[in-house]
Amino acid sequence: MPQDTILKQSLVDELGLQDLPKEKQEEILVKMTEVLLKKIYLETFEKLGEKDREELADMLDGEPEPEKVEAFLREKIEDYDGFVKKVVEEFTEEMKKTTGDLGKIKEEEIENNQ
Repeated sequence: MPQDTILKQSLVDELGLQDLPKEKQEEILVKMTEVLLKKIYLETFEKLGEKDREELADMLDGEPEPEKVEAFLREKIEDYDGFVKKVVEEFTEEMKKTTGDLGKIKEEEIENNQ
C-alpha cells in the first residue's frame, strides 16, 4: 500500500471519518493534507539556519525534484523522518481535539433544541 494511502487511511481512522461518504472523506483529506504540508514546511523552515533557508528557497523557486529537496532536508535536519513524524502526530492530535470539540458542540445543540 503506498505511503500516502496509509497516511490517509490513518487519518480517516484516527479522526473517525469512516462513516462519512467517500467523496466527503476525500474532500476533507485533501484540505487536511494541504494544511499538514504547510505546517511541515513552516516547521522545517524554522529548524534551518539562515543560509540553509536561502538555499532551500532557491531550490524551491525553480521546478525542484522532490528527491533533491528531501535529500537536502535529511542532510540539514537531524532525524528528519522523526521530525516529520512528530509534526504529523501533533497535527493529528490537534485535529482529533478539534473534531471532538465539534462533536460536543453538535451534541449540545441537539440537546438544546429538544
